[in-house]
Amino acid sequence: MQKFVVFLLFLLITLEVVAQKGKLEGRVLDPANNEPVPFANIIVSGTTIGAITDIDGNFKFTGLEPGYISLEVSSIGYQRIKTKPLLVTNAKTAYIEIALEPVAEQLEEVTVKASRFRQNVESPLSMRSIGVAEIEKNPGGNRDISKVIQSFPGVASTPAFRNDVIVRGGGANENSFYLDGVEIPNLNHFATQGASGGPVGIINVDFVREVDFYSGAFPANRGGAVSSILDFRQIDGNKEKMKYRATVGASDLALTVDGPLTDNASLIFSVRRSYLQFLFSVLELPFLPTYNDAQFKSRIRLDEKNEIILIGLGALDQFELNLDANETPSQRYILNYLPVNEQWNYTFGTVYKHYRDRGYNTLVLSRNHLNNSAFKYRDNDESSGDLILDLNSDEIETKIRYEDNIRYEDYKLVYGAGMEYSEYYNSTYSQVFLNGQVIDLDYSSKLDFINYSAFGQLSRGFFGKRLNLSVGLRMDGNTFDSDMSNPLRQFSPRFSGSYGLNEKWFVNFNTGRFYQKPSYTTLGYRDSDGVLVNKNNGLKYFYADHYVAGLEYRPNEESRITVEGFYKNYGDYPFSVADGVAISGKSADFGVFGDEEVTSTGEGRAYGLEFLVRHNDLWGFNLISSLTLVRSEFKGLDGKYDPSAWDNKILYNITATRKVAKNWDVGLKWRYVGGAPYTPYDLQTSSLVQAWDRRGQPYLDYNQFNTQRLSAFHQLDVRVDRQFYFDKWSLMLYLDIQNLYNFKAEEQDNYINEDADGNVVVENPTAAPEDQRYVLTRIPNDGTGTVLPTIGIMIEF
Repeated sequence: MQKFVVFLLFLLITLEVVAQKGKLEGRVLDPANNEPVPFANIIVSGTTIGAITDIDGNFKFTGLEPGYISLEVSSIGYQRIKTKPLLVTNAKTAYIEIALEPVAEQLEEVTVKASRFRQNVESPLSMRSIGVAEIEKNPGGNRDISKVIQSFPGVASTPAFRNDVIVRGGGANENSFYLDGVEIPNLNHFATQGASGGPVGIINVDFVREVDFYSGAFPANRGGAVSSILDFRQIDGNKEKMKYRATVGASDLALTVDGPLTDNASLIFSVRRSYLQFLFSVLELPFLPTYNDAQFKSRIRLDEKNEIILIGLGALDQFELNLDANETPSQRYILNYLPVNEQWNYTFGTVYKHYRDRGYNTLVLSRNHLNNSAFKYRDNDESSGDLILDLNSDEIETKIRYEDNIRYEDYKLVYGAGMEYSEYYNSTYSQVFLNGQVIDLDYSSKLDFINYSAFGQLSRGFFGKRLNLSVGLRMDGNTFDSDMSNPLRQFSPRFSGSYGLNEKWFVNFNTGRFYQKPSYTTLGYRDSDGVLVNKNNGLKYFYADHYVAGLEYRPNEESRITVEGFYKNYGDYPFSVADGVAISGKSADFGVFGDEEVTSTGEGRAYGLEFLVRHNDLWGFNLISSLTLVRSEFKGLDGKYDPSAWDNKILYNITATRKVAKNWDVGLKWRYVGGAPYTPYDLQTSSLVQAWDRRGQPYLDYNQFNTQRLSAFHQLDVRVDRQFYFDKWSLMLYLDIQNLYNFKAEEQDNYINEDADGNVVVENPTAAPEDQRYVLTRIPNDGTGTVLPTIGIMIEF
């Protein structure tokens, strides 16, 4: 690896480039009706290069310097904007559509400077818009959006090899994701069923134009979350001719194809396959993961007023044990408890849009399916027949959603309704140790029910849009049981306001109640008699009341400073009957989340203060600096608040990237995460032979729930990018080094059922089977983390 890094640096420095120029085409439109905006002024930011749109709103640039560029766009009667950076290369003609929001303004007011920081009236705070350049070049991000958002306030990260989305003290099960308006259930490979986490992102960044990240102030047409929403907008296929991009990434190989299908239709398609299994085998790790995915988007313009978007996303994830990697106690510990696992999933969606003079209609049809299977034999010996886990589960959703978006003068109205047919199948055999005895949990579960929703949001600007107000309502329900069937019980109001004190200072506010349906694993959990125990326990939607207020300062068009205070109050949260805690803290682990008996009695709160500084050109640096002070707590059986697994107290991130020379970029990211709480082990229970053989790892002592705390974690990531633009093809290279100074993050010690010599020993073999105990040996955790260099190669032609 060291030799390869040296060779790559030599290549970066010495390779000569034949200077080539790039082309950019686009269209400027009114988003309310898809009508073109003719005679709009467009300037390549930071240059004197400009153009004017024609009568159809089209424009074209030639002779551009390849690289990331932003456009400043203005027209009389519309708000000036500055686009997120987009990549222009010589290999293909880049294309962009730019939406200009109408605004009542006089001719002399057109000189107002454009800003790339977008704010919408429904979510005037707690919403960050992230461009593809920030995703591509994020140090340590490896082109993975789940890692990129860790640079923003309120988002926690862990030193573990996972992509859990932890926002404002909420769990990894409290988020939802949309792709061009289509809801997708999974954001990661090897996803935790019932939550959202996993080690590697499933979305190929080659498709991404922009991402809106909501940590609050959710619009009414986006449901199913109480902590965050990620709303992805994808690029369209190339209009000129078929183009190709081959990528060697941090953990996979990828090929992306995009181009025209007909004069009015385009396609972008990609496939990826990981090579982690080969790397992990060489490193003698005890598990061998392999993931594969495919993704496509096609946009068909029927005419100026009608279009159809087709999207697809699918993955196959396979997880095997490397039984030869068993020489150390740590290796054997992992082999003891990890099951063999396989997942596959897909989402297909169709979005139809019809534009009118003062608005547009949207109809979304989609279907998604997750299959998750796992098995585990004692001592990983399949020939013994001693099966302790056998799981096969399917989650299937077929959805339809209608939205009507109306613009009339200063009013904006969005309303609509949705319906979803849910199917859940689960066949589970599991040996569990509960209440001092071994229980064979053996059940099959089949559910099917209808979900329904209705929503509306009215927004208006006053006093020349100095004051913006928005009020929204949403109701959700389903036919699972009577507690959930009445949508008035899930009545979800929300209100946002923003007031401009002057052209630089703004006061923003949002409050609302947001509901989320429990996971299918919780809804479909049965006991060995086949009883839906959680249904009998009166399972409900859980909710979070949000209260957010903030102050925003815009010193100039390139910078933004915000301060936000937030308070979230949780209610009706699933509460574990066996462990006596709210189940949120269990959502960041591999396997299945929520498959246990619960009651809807959990209560919690998360509150804090966030500071954000974003500057697009601070001495040439693109800077993101965020500080979050946060507490996250849930009530226990005694009615007192205990810290949750996400109670990090303090989060700090600084990300800085800079163009240092022609076609060279450098960047760094440093993050500090306060120590997370953890629960000590119950070694008395864990040492019991019958208990240990059911799990292969220690049991937590929930009487001491989260009474201990790890040390703080911090890490420095750096990245160097180099681009080469040749005749008709481009080469893009990067070197990314995570954890540059090799920080070792503290983790809880583990235990294994061996003595100091590595032998499995029962300390009282003559005792009754239920009283026999293993000798347990502590495996000191000297800290996790290592310097991790990554090479990336992208060829576009």
